[in-house]
Amino acid sequence: MVATSAPAVLRPIHPLHAILLAFPLPLFLGALASDFAYSATYQVQWANFSSWLIAGGLLVGAFVVLWALVNLFRSARPRTGRSIAYFVVLLAMWALGFINALVHAKDAWATMPEGLYLSGITSLLALVASWIGYAGFQAREVH
Repeated sequence: MVATSAPAVLRPIHPLHAILLAFPLPLFLGALASDFAYSATYQVQWANFSSWLIAGGLLVGAFVVLWALVNLFRSARPRTGRSIAYFVVLLAMWALGFINALVHAKDAWATMPEGLYLSGITSLLALVASWIGYAGFQAREVH
């Protein structure tokens, strides 16, 4: 009899959680790009785009933070430094994103330069959260 091996994928996060985690990074990066466009052109519509992209990132990001919090306390396995760091980075991303939304709620001219800086930091935190969240996806052979 011939033994075949099939790759198995370990998924430390639920597939729906992974789908939700895919949204904050491009939304916050889009807001950063819109802030750069506004700082270069001073067309008010770019500031409006940033506001909407930040709102979308916060909406989906809230579900990701909530899911990570539930997983932190629901998990039967002991809490690891990775899961705690993941939750803390997500929470910091959401909190700075909320502050960024408040900054972008001001007049378009008044959002610069702190709106641009906050968008950059929020995008970086979204990248780190995605990196930590997806880092557990590993392929291995099953014998």
